[in-house]
Formats: sequence, C-alpha cells, structure tokens
Amino acid sequence: MPSSKLSILIALNLLSQCFAVPFALNRRTVTTLSAAQISSFAPFTQFARAAYCDGFQDWTCGAACDANGDFEVSLAGGDDSDIQNCYFSPSLNSIIVAHEAYRLPHSSESDLTDVEVLLGSLDSSLFPGISSSVQVHDGFRDEHAKTATAILAEVKALMTSKNTKNVVAVGHSLGGALAELDSLFLAFNLPSGSNVSAMTYGTPRVGNPAFASLIDQHVPGFKHINNEKDLIPIVPGRFLGYAHPAGEIHIVSPGNVVACPGDDDATDAQCTIDTVPNIFDGDILNHLGPYAGISIGTLAC
Repeated sequence: MPSSKLSILIALNLLSQCFAVPFALNRRTVTTLSAAQISSFAPFTQFARAAYCDGFQDWTCGAACDANGDFEVSLAGGDDSDIQNCYFSPSLNSIIVAHEAYRLPHSSESDLTDVEVLLGSLDSSLFPGISSSVQVHDGFRDEHAKTATAILAEVKALMTSKNTKNVVAVGHSLGGALAELDSLFLAFNLPSGSNVSAMTYGTPRVGNPAFASLIDQHVPGFKHINNEKDLIPIVPGRFLGYAHPAGEIHIVSPGNVVACPGDDDATDAQCTIDTVPNIFDGDILNHLGPYAGISIGTLAC
C-alpha cells in the first residue's frame, strides 16, 4: 500500500470543513467502564503488542509474551508490511488472529495518515453474498486478501483440534484495520454458531456506513479502542464516505475509560469524534498508547 503526503490529508480536511454538508450527529450518554472491565482488555492488548516483537514465533518476545504465557503459536508469517499470526489461548478458550502492519514508531506520520482513500467493493469470493454497496478502503482490502485464505484454513483447523468456537481478531493501527476486515470475513466464512469478535487499537476508518452496519450485525462483540487524542482513528474523514462501526472504547485519560454509543455519530465530549475534531487537535504520540498501561510498537517490545 503506497504511502501519501500528510499535506494532502490536511488539505482534504480543510476542504471538508469549508464545503462538506454537515453530518447529523447524535448526543448520547457514554458509559464509564469499571476497573474490572478495563483490565479485561489487557490479554488482547498484549497479543496486539506481541505482533510487533521479534521472537513471537517461539514466544520469546519478552513482557508481551510473558503476559500471555499459556498460549500456543499456530501460524506466524508475513513481512514488515503485513505480519499475521494465529494463536490459541487455553485460558481464554479462544483462537487469536493478530496482525502487524507497520514497524511503529519507525513509520512516518504520513504513512499512518495514508490518504489513498478510494473505496471499493469487497471480493465476493472472500465475502460470499456481499452487496456491492458495502465498500472499504481498497488498499486495506487488497492487503487483507493476501492472507485471508491462509488464516481461514488455520482458524478452521484450530476450531476442530481445540474444540472451541471462539475467535478474536486483534490488531493495532493498520493492523487493526486488517483485523476489522478479518472479523467480518471470518463471520461470513466460519460455521454457524461460531463466536467471532474483535479488539482493535488506534484503528483508522475502514469502510463506508454500509460496511459499518454489517460489522454491527455480524460482529456484535466488535470493539475499537482509541487512546486520548490519537488522530489516526479520525482518518480517512467521514466526508470521504467513511464511518467506524459501533464499539468505540475511548481512553479519555489514565483510568478514565468510556464506551461510546453509535456508529461514529456521537458527539459526547468524551468520545473521539468530539475530542479530536480534526488532525490539528490530535497527538500522534497517543497512537502508541499506553492503552490502559500497555504501550504498543517496536519500542514496547
């Protein structure tokens, strides 16, 4: 996926503020999460963190591996632009599918705010019966397609050998975008009764409102966690036809975490869409965390 200039993104955001038709936003009440709810995310955050670390193939990647010591690596592969991993966690009784996308923080801000923003239809051979009205970022779609069939085969084999129906897709940044696509892909292709969910971190918008609605319908356990003023979750812009699905968890400040309602349309002051109304109000350093005390990226390995 080619990188683009941040200046283009700035220009597009300025144009949107000048010329775009205002979106209908809904003020709804957020839900403050308890300490127990926040701590329940930690195993998945550590899996997303581990995907960046050398040594994940044999689980010798330091603190991120030690945090989930009972897991078993089933599939590990890829390159520095797309590394996919499948794990089985006995303690969670779940198959974990994790992606790394870029070697953060060594990627530039322009890589992370990639504005190749063309929307395209999903491949009906990977998403059977999908409507052409459901559209996603074509670069994310093409990257996802490279590993989709290998992941599906591995997940099916693990479901049989481990006698589990639970599958969780995890990822950070662009890896989170791939995990979001994985969650829908697996929901469409795994046997009926499978329990597919996702936990993503600092994820950009992936598709249009029809795609977001499909995630809501088929992946009801979907959660995307945003840290403070991270600007990555607000790109590509909604004025370009993009929308997040439901499931935003916003870390407002350390220990203050809220669940935000709706599909990218709530304007509560504690939700990202209001906290970071444009990229000038964002802070790229928040992209690396900490996510409830856990930082993600190569420097966190």
